[in-house]
Amino acid sequence: MAAKKFIVDLSAEERVRLEGLISKGKASAKAILKARILLKADQGVGGPGWCDAKILEALDTNLTMVSRTRETFVTLGLDAVLTRKKRETPPVPAIFDGEAQAKLTALACSQPPPGHARWTIRLLATHVVERQIVPAAHHNTVARALKKTT
Repeated sequence: MAAKKFIVDLSAEERVRLEGLISKGKASAKAILKARILLKADQGVGGPGWCDAKILEALDTNLTMVSRTRETFVTLGLDAVLTRKKRETPPVPAIFDGEAQAKLTALACSQPPPGHARWTIRLLATHVVERQIVPAAHHNTVARALKKTT
């Protein structure tokens, strides 16, 4: 094997934290596996310093998992290894941004169209599209946009 680019050298506090994580068993299986990888790969004082092949065999995982765990630990630290990265953008962009939200609220507070006693969510959804505030809107989306939240 080639020389390792990312050498794991755990401090005593990090080692205690990882051993506690494993012994409690309350963390996710992936977090426990990563903790075991780091403990086995520890090249520091008191660490076993196993090679990747031995870690793969002992923990029944793949080389990518071991190398990425090493890299993440060395570059970003222990917390980055044990927690998932927060998503930067939502999976679906919001239909009602600030301006569209304000127009929807103004429409809901205005007089209902002729023949209707009050605005309904479905009626608002059709009128928001007719007035070209948004290209398309489902009535549940309109209801969520109008719902009062703290």
